[in-house]
Amino acid sequence: MIVLLTAFALIIIACLFLNKVSGKIGVPALLLFLLLGMIIPVSRTGLGDDVQWFVRDLCTVALIFIMFYGGFGTRWSSAKTAVKDSAFLATLGVAITAGMVGLFCHFALKWDWAESFLMGAVISSTDAASVFSILRTKRLGLRGNTAPLIEVESGSNDPMSYMLTFVMMSVLAGTARVGNVVWTIFAQLVFGAACGLLIGLGAVYVLRRVKFPNSGNLTLFILAVAMMSYALPSLIGGNGYLSAYIVGIILGNNDFPDRKPMINFFDGVTGLMQIIIFFMLGLLAHPATLLKAIVPAVLIFFFLTLVARPVAVGSILGPAGKFRKYSLKQTALVSFVGLRGAASIVFAIMVITGAVLPNKDIFSIVFCIVVISILLQGSLIPFVAEKLDMIDADSDVMKTFSDYNENAELHFGHIVINDKSAWNNLTVKEMALPPGFLLAMIIRDGKEIIPDGQTVIRSGDEIVFCARSYQAKNDMILYEHPIPADTKWAGHILREYPRKEDSIVLMIRRGDEAIVPKGHTILQGGDVLVIMRRQQNQS
Repeated sequence: MIVLLTAFALIIIACLFLNKVSGKIGVPALLLFLLLGMIIPVSRTGLGDDVQWFVRDLCTVALIFIMFYGGFGTRWSSAKTAVKDSAFLATLGVAITAGMVGLFCHFALKWDWAESFLMGAVISSTDAASVFSILRTKRLGLRGNTAPLIEVESGSNDPMSYMLTFVMMSVLAGTARVGNVVWTIFAQLVFGAACGLLIGLGAVYVLRRVKFPNSGNLTLFILAVAMMSYALPSLIGGNGYLSAYIVGIILGNNDFPDRKPMINFFDGVTGLMQIIIFFMLGLLAHPATLLKAIVPAVLIFFFLTLVARPVAVGSILGPAGKFRKYSLKQTALVSFVGLRGAASIVFAIMVITGAVLPNKDIFSIVFCIVVISILLQGSLIPFVAEKLDMIDADSDVMKTFSDYNENAELHFGHIVINDKSAWNNLTVKEMALPPGFLLAMIIRDGKEIIPDGQTVIRSGDEIVFCARSYQAKNDMILYEHPIPADTKWAGHILREYPRKEDSIVLMIRRGDEAIVPKGHTILQGGDVLVIMRRQQNQS
């Protein structure tokens, strides 16, 4: 057990390191995680013959958080305009894609019917985490409300793929009956959606009425809700992935204390879950079987990308489809942004741990398809969007995610006017405020005054101004530097005090007093300097 925990910790550290260096060598990080899994023999993991079941359960948990974050990170006010369109893509579109891939496998590759449509079901959904990552990191603002359509579809189509996979596994095992299949589909959709709504609304009710003692407890509560959103509907035959996605949307789009930091937390958790899934995929892969799977995988990938997916999207969104508001270029881009990823991997692992093992090596074929999709499709999305003239330089794709806040750029500050102030006895219009500054309020003798251009500034006024805040990146850090009571710098002015390059003293704490310093501010023993310094980036 200790050896296993140590190995797991080292693997996570190695994966995070690979994530950092992947950009330098031009290889997607997920492929490096996959390769890392491949070079570690299964016999050294301590799991023995149970490795497939362990990987299946671990990847199932990972996919729960990926689905939850798919909803949690979606901004409903932007996405709701594309919900109807996305719903058809996530259900009918997935079914059409699965059906066409199944027909291709049967007639072109000469597979039997059950295995053909099982392959189509496993590979029919798109990968939300990969799509979100590309849109965010590349800042791809897209024309015509295309980004919300892509995001909602990719975040919500895994439940349909899971349901089709489950049904086709029953067909393969010979246990499927018409009545059972109809009931399974009904229960999966209805119970999954109902549980998602109830759990999501219940969690919001608790979050708005219960004050957690610290953010750590809040995080644990959200984690518990995410796990419950899958477990509860699964107990009664509902679709746990659909429930997790709905709960994510509800929580991500309702206000509660510390909601926005949760976005960053689950972004990190989702990244870790992807690392785990791709590492585990590599752990199960065998080079000899992958060589045999390359040819069918390449054929299926190109049929999926160039025929099945375009037909599915075009029949729903195209000029001759149900939603005629989408142009041919939009339809082509939505079709191309159909990356295969974590969900297909988890469903393929479900197949090889099922009651009946198919004759075709579906796992190895899915392995190769996912690798090709990430390596080829993922890297070409910005290029294709540009060639289709679908990039909108004036559109901010971050507005489609729930951590975007229209008021996040506004910041309030205040200063006190004295007799020597340059603004004393001036009217507001005479103050010559810097561009981007607005005088929002004057506090005079304890009363709040909303000024206009003729309002006169007086000594003793507290001026409250508004400006755009600087959205600091990780390269800026704050730290405190105490000055000893017996320091030789007591009585010296601040500009004489030695400091590191690329740093500035923002504030001096002196007892209970907080002083905003200037170069001629006199230092005293016991002062605490609050310093901002630019962190050197080694990447």
